Amino acid sequence: MSVKHPILACLLVAAAHYCHAAETDHEDWNAHVQATYVWQTKPEFSAAYSGPNSLGTQHEKSYSFTATAALGLRPWQDGEIYLNPECAQGIPFSNLTGLGGFTNGEIARTAGATLKCYRARLFLRQTWGLGGGREKQESDANQLAGSVDKHRVVLTAGNLSVGDIFDDNVYSHDPRTQFMNWSIMTHGAYDYAADARGYTWGMALEYYSDDWVLRAGRFTQAREPNAQRMDFQIAQNHGDQIELEHAHELDDLPGKLRLLLYRNRAPMARFADATGLGALTGATPDLNLVRKGYNTRWGMGLNLEQALSANTGLFARASWSDGKTETYNFTEIDRSASTGLLLKGAAWGREADNLGIAMAWNGLSKQRRDYLAAGGISFFIGDGRLNYDAEKIFETFYSLALGRAGSLSVDWQHIRNPAYNADRGPVRVGSLRLHTEF
Repeated sequence: MSVKHPILACLLVAAAHYCHAAETDHEDWNAHVQATYVWQTKPEFSAAYSGPNSLGTQHEKSYSFTATAALGLRPWQDGEIYLNPECAQGIPFSNLTGLGGFTNGEIARTAGATLKCYRARLFLRQTWGLGGGREKQESDANQLAGSVDKHRVVLTAGNLSVGDIFDDNVYSHDPRTQFMNWSIMTHGAYDYAADARGYTWGMALEYYSDDWVLRAGRFTQAREPNAQRMDFQIAQNHGDQIELEHAHELDDLPGKLRLLLYRNRAPMARFADATGLGALTGATPDLNLVRKGYNTRWGMGLNLEQALSANTGLFARASWSDGKTETYNFTEIDRSASTGLLLKGAAWGREADNLGIAMAWNGLSKQRRDYLAAGGISFFIGDGRLNYDAEKIFETFYSLALGRAGSLSVDWQHIRNPAYNADRGPVRVGSLRLHTEF
């Protein structure tokens, strides 16, 4: 089935918003729906040369459309089950190649011109209360309204996204309403376990104690890099992560700091092996020729969110990975730093509007740089050669609230040294985003 008018579909979902019942303090079930349409364009840009996985220098247009239903049920006390059917459609720039920080967090590697529907999530959440008083939870997608102990243990298991639990940030985490660039919406160097749509299977355990949260999880990896089919031999092929979170106040303004460590084990090729084989044979290095056996990849990230006033929030992330092996799940970034501000429109009489301004700096390990400079091609990038420099990204957006219907956003991104190549770019991308949820 092909959807020729995804904007119309978005508006139809928005119309249903007016039928939504008032929220309650306690829910035994709920249903939420979101729909997001993103349209992007980039003009021509200059490049000294291009390769098989370069971002095209020609003028291009891109779009994505997603619609998701979030259905929640409380079958027993402190137990919750969630199901998310989802449909997606989209055409990326240049077949989704040529950048480390891609410009649309809604675009999937399996996107195409035909609308595809699938199960995005099906998971169980079980909470064990340990006292310490109670705190309220609002009704939301994949969250039932109610109250929980401040001291608690939470188990989440099933089919979900690692980003549902790890590397949260109130100011920059959701590309449907906030920043859209991949290296700004999450840790750029966080190669979290996922299929080509961004989902996986596994479990996470969280311990909440007042201002502290400790969470750890193991999730399945795909059978091959950036593939859709998953390998359920989770003892052999897996992604592990552990995160420590602390909430604090500065001058009575809330903030949180998170430290993340991750480790992947998968049949990943090593850059040094491919570069060495190419030098021995006089051929262009090729990761496919050395993808034998299991290797590990590990990294870390630091994540800050801090309110600066009632209407302004700051976020900052820094992440690093060892960069010895190919990217298996996310994008080709080995070092990344990003920061930005999110401002509510109350200062200019538009309380529900948002203005965002952010920057990101992305870099590569020496092993990956050597491989690309020798002409190697990896999953997302490869210009045939490399004049290395950091990929530098600026993004700003304005989100205009459309009453209860949702929001319309205008977004602009400026990218220097696309795919870390100083001989190409800069690239400018303009976007329109229509979002609704209820």
